[in-house]
Amino acid sequence: MLGHVNATRYVTPLREGGSLPGLMEADDLGTYVVKFRGAGQGRSTLVAEVVSAGLARGLGLRVPDLVTVEVDPALAAGEPDQEVQDLLRASAGLNLGVDFLPGALDFDPTAFPVDASTAGQVLWFDALVGNVDRSRRNPNLLHWRDRAGGGSLWLIDHGATLTFHHRWSTAGEFDARPYDARDHVLADSSPDVDGADRALAPLVTASLVASAVADVPDSWLVDEPGFADVAEVRDAYIERITARLAARDAWLPPLRAAIEGRAVR
Repeated sequence: MLGHVNATRYVTPLREGGSLPGLMEADDLGTYVVKFRGAGQGRSTLVAEVVSAGLARGLGLRVPDLVTVEVDPALAAGEPDQEVQDLLRASAGLNLGVDFLPGALDFDPTAFPVDASTAGQVLWFDALVGNVDRSRRNPNLLHWRDRAGGGSLWLIDHGATLTFHHRWSTAGEFDARPYDARDHVLADSSPDVDGADRALAPLVTASLVASAVADVPDSWLVDEPGFADVAEVRDAYIERITARLAARDAWLPPLRAAIEGRAVR
């Protein structure tokens, strides 16, 4: 289960994303980038964030810690921005908090070269979850020198993954869908996708997928059209992710070909 905190202060909006996440302080004295359930993309993006982060962590990729954040709509009264006020009031209750990494820098492949193994693992993971938002323009990667003094690559912002849940009636099409890596930020870093497949595919066990899906709060899964209850929704996520893994023979070859094509341009 994710940790839980109560928001105590809204610090500032982060206007880079369309969903208007905000930096907030909480009663555990931590600072979090909060993704709001009342934002335009709705609860499904929060579900994608939680599930994909859980999978990434299970594969040994670095992602910031996640918590659920209780937002009191009374916090809106102190905000001068009407858009922020409306968002806080619309997001009363449980939201998603991403641990803020102080001093983290936006990833630039020319400033922070990535080895072929790491590039391959990030690209393979993005292909597995269908991440459409890891581009050169918006890499959603951070370079952070952690408390131990080592610089490392951190993956953030996974709301644009698992896109099958936007239309469950055609969700099965996700399983074998080729992944478009042409604009991926690590496409020119000689990603070793075959090595990544050998290393990571065995780690995507039924237990890992179920654990990642179990981290999603019930309140983000209720009233999903076409499902009798929350348990059915969770099972549907597990089914689609495991089916995607099983369909690697369909999406790995075009991914490999795209990377090889870039290497010989």
